[in-house]
Amino acid sequence: REELTHLILKLLQAWKEPLSHFNQHIEHHQELPDDSLIKAKQISNMVHELKTGVEKVTEKARFSINSLNGMASSEATGLSISNEANTMSDSDFIHCFRRDSNKVQSYLKILKCRIMPENSC
Repeated sequence: REELTHLILKLLQAWKEPLSHFNQHIEHHQELPDDSLIKAKQISNMVHELKTGVEKVTEKARFSINSLNGMASSEATGLSISNEANTMSDSDFIHCFRRDSNKVQSYLKILKCRIMPENSC
């Protein structure tokens, strides 16, 4: 359970900075509708809230998250957004984010089943 929780937190932390850059990037696109800009900000907020929620679950389950507390940027998780984010198209970026979001969703389901097996998992 501890390793799975660490993996979830690493994935969420890794997306913090790229999502911030993506939001800044799309704000400069005049042709995008306001709905797209609002949706991008909502996604960033949801990732932050999900990370906070997973950290709370971790604390309640008495897992050690000290190794992740010091991570403040995507570089700490091995990502370099300087060139990757700039050369990646918006559709590729969204595709990668969706893929990682699906991983987090699957990992959370597995974690839930391991923590509460009575839920008919």
